[in-house]
Formats: sequence, C-alpha cells, structure tokens
Amino acid sequence: MKLYAGIDIGSTTGKAALLDAEQNLLGTCIIPATERPEKTARLCLDQLLDSLDLDMLQIAFVTGTGYGRVRIPFANDNVSEITCHATGAKWLCPTIKTVIDIGGQDCKVMAVLPNGRVSDFAMNDKCAAGTGRFMDGQARAMGVRIDEFSDLSQAATAPARVSAQCSVFAESEVIALINGGTEVSDIVAGIHESIASRLVGLLKRIESLPDVTVTGGCAKNKGLISSLQDMSGLSIVQLQGDPQTVGAIGAAVLAHEQAGLASKGTARLLAVPSGANAI
Repeated sequence: MKLYAGIDIGSTTGKAALLDAEQNLLGTCIIPATERPEKTARLCLDQLLDSLDLDMLQIAFVTGTGYGRVRIPFANDNVSEITCHATGAKWLCPTIKTVIDIGGQDCKVMAVLPNGRVSDFAMNDKCAAGTGRFMDGQARAMGVRIDEFSDLSQAATAPARVSAQCSVFAESEVIALINGGTEVSDIVAGIHESIASRLVGLLKRIESLPDVTVTGGCAKNKGLISSLQDMSGLSIVQLQGDPQTVGAIGAAVLAHEQAGLASKGTARLLAVPSGANAI
C-alpha cells in the first residue's frame, strides 16, 4: 500500500498525517516539539506509523510544512503553512472559503478559491499577541491551565478590558486586573475578546466570505471561537477531527498531488527556499 505523508513542524508541536492512494485519511499524530525540527518530524511520523502498524518504506511522497519545513531531511517537498492549511480545510469541508489559522507564534487569515488554492492572505507575525503563545503567557500569569480557558470564559459575567497590543504589556495588564480583584473568568473572557478583535482586523484586510473555519490548536477553545463569532458576525464551521492537524492533512493532500505529477514528469523539482512564504 502506497502512503502519502504530510508533516507540519510548528513552534510548539509537530503534526503528521497519512493518506492512502485513494486519499483516505488513515490517521494523524501530534507531539510536543523537540529542540530540533528534524527530530520532531521523525518522532511524529514514526509514532503515527507505529500506531497504524505501517512502515516508512510504504511512503511514496512526503511534504513538509510549518516553520521547520526546510529542516525535514526525508521530505520530498516543502510548502508554506498558508497553502497547507487552506488545502487541508478545503479537503475536509469543500464549502470553506475563508480560513483563520491561530498558530503558536503567528496568526493568519486566508481567502480560499474553489480549487483549494489561496487568492489572498493577511498575517500577524510581528508580535505574539493573538497567538497560542500569547494565551499561554496569560495563563501562567493567572496560575490557570490553558485548557481551562474555554470553560472559564463562558462563565464570565463582565469581561475585562485587555487592551495592550504587546503580549508583555498585556501580561502586566492581566496581573494588575488580578491584583485589583477582577474575577479570573472575566479576565479570560477579556483576553478572548482581545484576540478576537485582532483576528477581525485581519479579516478586514482580505475578502472574507462564508463558510469560515478556524484551524490550529486555539480552534479547540470554544470560548475564543464564541468571542470571534460575536465580534465578526460570522458563523464558524467546525471541521471534523482535530483542527490542530489541518496543516499536516493539507500537506498530505499535496504530497498525493505531487506524487501524481511526478509520475507524469510535471512535479515541482525544487522545494520552497528557507524563509519563503510561497503560496
């Protein structure tokens, strides 16, 4: 059985996905990132193969994505996470036209064409505000677990105002709110509203059309998704499976596509160079 693998090496986690020749999704895997992208990639793929009782020799094509995509020595190709998240979301739900990816260190919004390609995008990569790392920092400041954020925010009665654009200043603002006696649930709700407002700002920079979905680990946070829906006026479509693996799934779909082109002699011969943001 021929397999097609997608590997997404992010700043905090590594993700892998496997498709068979008929484009059936066989499985996905998520592991914490190690100190080296190549190690993360190998561990993640090996864990996924072991869980499915499959072998590396069965893999016909590997596509890497994420910030560590050029550091995967066994990948046949590498593609930007913008393209892979759009491809994965469209593959999972063909009606998707806008994708919001909230990653560990940046966030992006993408306008997606009917063929799954990206027509326009906007991203915030200058500051951690609005990202997974931003929420992690605020969680530490409040002494709560990040997985408690969703339930806490939904219990809020008067969301606090967290206005700082910088994640460091926002943490100071959160500490001041705690010391001032503000309920933790209200602070968390305020953090969600702050992130949602940044995402709405990105959405206004492209032609964002329904259906809209959110990918990345933060998409699991129902409180954040609720704030985003309220502030944007959009209904967010929840994709099947774990939204954190959408980039890896998209990379696997592109691996299948590129393998088919390679058999016809028309595949891309060069991987995307380091630092490129190709679409």
